Formats: sequence, C-alpha cells, structure tokens
Amino acid sequence: MPSAVSTPTAPNGKVPPTNNPELAGKKRKIVCFSDFDGTIFMQDTGHVLFDTYGCGAARRAELDAQLKSGERSFKDVSEEMWASLKVPFDDGFAVMERTLEMDADFQAFHRYCLENDIPFNVISAGLKPILRRVLDRFLGEDESARINIVANDAEITPAAAAAAAAAAAAADADNNSSREGGDGAADGGKNEKESSWRWRPVWRHDDSALGHDKAISMAEARREAERACAGEDGAVPLIVFIGDGVSDLPAAREADVLFARRGLRLEEYCREHGIAYTPFDTFADVQREIQHIKEEDEAATGGRGAPARFNPRANLWRRISNNSNPAKPALAASPAAAGEKPDPAAAAAAGQGGSAPEETTVSA
Repeated sequence: MPSAVSTPTAPNGKVPPTNNPELAGKKRKIVCFSDFDGTIFMQDTGHVLFDTYGCGAARRAELDAQLKSGERSFKDVSEEMWASLKVPFDDGFAVMERTLEMDADFQAFHRYCLENDIPFNVISAGLKPILRRVLDRFLGEDESARINIVANDAEITPAAAAAAAAAAAAADADNNSSREGGDGAADGGKNEKESSWRWRPVWRHDDSALGHDKAISMAEARREAERACAGEDGAVPLIVFIGDGVSDLPAAREADVLFARRGLRLEEYCREHGIAYTPFDTFADVQREIQHIKEEDEAATGGRGAPARFNPRANLWRRISNNSNPAKPALAASPAAAGEKPDPAAAAAAGQGGSAPEETTVSA
C-alpha cells in the first residue's frame, strides 16, 4: 500500500466543460475502470502473499528500494517475488480471505452500476486468477462474473509439473529424439515435495518493463467503448477511472473523470500538478458523484450534447506528462505485482508497451 499523505485543505479540481463541436448532439455512455489493490480492497494482495508465504516483508522492502533506485525493473522485481511463493494456490487464497478488507461500499456501488447499465472493469498490475478468486469470494461468483478484469495472467502449478514441462520443452528445442534428458528431469521433479508450487506471472505486455502497461490497455478499452457506443445512436463514452496511487497515472491519463482515494499518493500527485480529480473515502462517494454527473448532464443537455464536465482524451494529463515528464517513471507499480504504488521518481521508464492484448472488453 502507498504511504498516506496529509489530507489537502484546498478544494479539488473539477473536469472543465468542453465546447468540442464533434460532441454536439451525442449522448454519453459512462464506462467505469478501477484499480484493485488499495482501491477496491484496502490491503495489497501481493503483499499479503509475499509477507506470509514468500520472500517476507524485509526482502520485499529491499526489492522496493532496488525498483525505486532504477537498479531493477518492475517486471524483474515482481518475478522474483512471485517466484518466492512455494505454496498451493488454495493456501495463498486462505490467508487473503482472512486478511483482506473490501471497501465497505463497493458492492453497493457495483450493484448501482449494474442497475444503471454502467460497465465496470478492474484494471490491475496484479494476477488475474487471484483477483477473480477474491472477487468470487467477497461478491459471489454471479456478481463477480459481471466484472471484466484487465490484468496479467498467471501459471500456478506444482513444481514437479513445471519441471516436467520445462524438461519437455528443452528436449524439443534440442531435437533430442531419445528425450532421455527430459524424462530424467521430469522424474527428478516428481521427487519434490507435493507442497512445492511455482507461481509465474504471464505478462500482458511481455516486452514492456512494466509487465502490464495500463496506458495501452486503457487506450484500447476506450477504442472498444467508442465502437460499442457507435451503435447506440452516435453515443460517446465517458471514461471514469478510480484509483489510489501513482501507478494508476497511465490509466488516469485516459480518463475523462478521475477519482482519487483521499489522502493517498494519487491525490497528492494531482494536487502537485493541478490535475482535476474528485477525492473519495468510500465507493459511496463515487456513486454519489457519478449520479450527480448523470443528473447534471441530463439537466444541461437533455441527454444530448457535450457532458458538462467532459474532458476529451484527458488532454491536461497528456500535456503535463509530455512537457514535464514527471509521470513517466511512475508508470510501474511497486514490486508487488498485485499492486503497491511507488513514488514517481522510482519506477521503470514509461511508454514501453507491448503487443495488443488478446482481449480487452468494456462490457460488465
């Protein structure tokens, strides 16, 4: 989790109105995206796992320092921490089930989204199987299934199976017709303790130092939302992002309306750079503001025209990022691939994206 900062005393900014003629006569379709660790859940799923079953808090702090100094990339540090886990997935989930605390008003907010046909998506630097299992447990499988998760995948397998697969792959690569070397390695793997498991991230953007470049995923999600809206009588998407730390900046730059958890690093960064945002303490605050935006737009436009607080393509974010470059290092999450957010001066270089994700949808 990021360190808390003092709650600001000055009022938060508001997304300014726009007179963009291209938006005239068009309806808005609200699409929500949210960070997971520190936003939907108060704790960090990766930290819970690493501190309990993996490298431990002390080593995690060392790796965090290496990331902040630029000595190692986010992806490199994350791979070491995930590799430190040797327990079955169910054991890891059990400790998360005991430890994690969901935002008290998140479930009510998600149901509000469902009732109002507002797609809700999670975008995270964590591992999708973990996030899905946690949502299944805290929301129920039916409701969880209505949330699209944009995150890294994972291979969580017994060490013996992983060793056998690696041996088979090596044998194939060497064109070893007898495959004796592969069989021997696999047999050796089978002698390992049954409780020894392997956790390996499958990065969404493997050629990026970030593993998952949220800016790429959000840009693709916006394009998908625009395509989906095109069939709704020329509607345009209104992208909402909800986050807590500076690793959320890549996604936030793609947003039209930004919510930052009060007192944490994302809000601090917004205040430092004059970024329009709305602070929140719980998702009840987010729900009230979204409802207000809906009512405000309806009253001002009769359901048509530019939203009263629409910020097309978040140009202010891009101008600040391009001119001063402070957000560039902040595009990596902290060493817990599941999500702590480092200081902007401390992360991997930005703008390193990968190939297009296999699937990015915006339907709840």
